[in-house]
Amino acid sequence: MSTLDHVDLELLAALAADPRATVVALAERLGLSRNTVQARMARLERSGVFLSYERAISSTALGFPIEAFISVMVRQADIPRITAELELVPEIVQAHGLSGQVDLLVRVACRDTRHLFDTDARILAIEGVERTETSLVMGEVIGYRVAPLMALARRD
Repeated sequence: MSTLDHVDLELLAALAADPRATVVALAERLGLSRNTVQARMARLERSGVFLSYERAISSTALGFPIEAFISVMVRQADIPRITAELELVPEIVQAHGLSGQVDLLVRVACRDTRHLFDTDARILAIEGVERTETSLVMGEVIGYRVAPLMALARRD
C-alpha cells in the first residue's frame, strides 16, 4: 500500500463525511478537477485503501437481534481449514485472527439465545476447534471509525 499524501487524506475525509458523494461533488468540495479525483479514487482502490463497498446493514433489522463475540481456541495447524469452514456459517458476520490466548474472535448475529447456543455448537463441532467462550454484546459503545485516525494522519 502506497503512502497517502495530503490530497489523498482530504479526499478520504470528504468521503468519510459524505460516503454517497459523487466524483463531481468531491471535486468541487476539494477544488480539484473531476479527472484528478477519479484518478486518485482508482489508485486508492487499487492500493487497497477501501475495505468494502458493502453497505452496513443492521442485523437486528434482518431479524437477528442477538449479537455475541465468540472466542475460539483451535489447533494452530488447522486454522486455514477451520477458517474456510467458519465462512460457511451464515450467522458469522466477522472474524479476526488474534495473537495470545484466543486464536480467533468471531462476531455472530442470532435470532435468540437458543439460536446462539446452536451456532456456538456448530463452531465447536468443527474439527480442530478445541474450545469456545461466548460473550453477549450488550451494546456498541464505539462503532467502527477511522475519522479520528484520518485527522491524526492529516496533522502529521
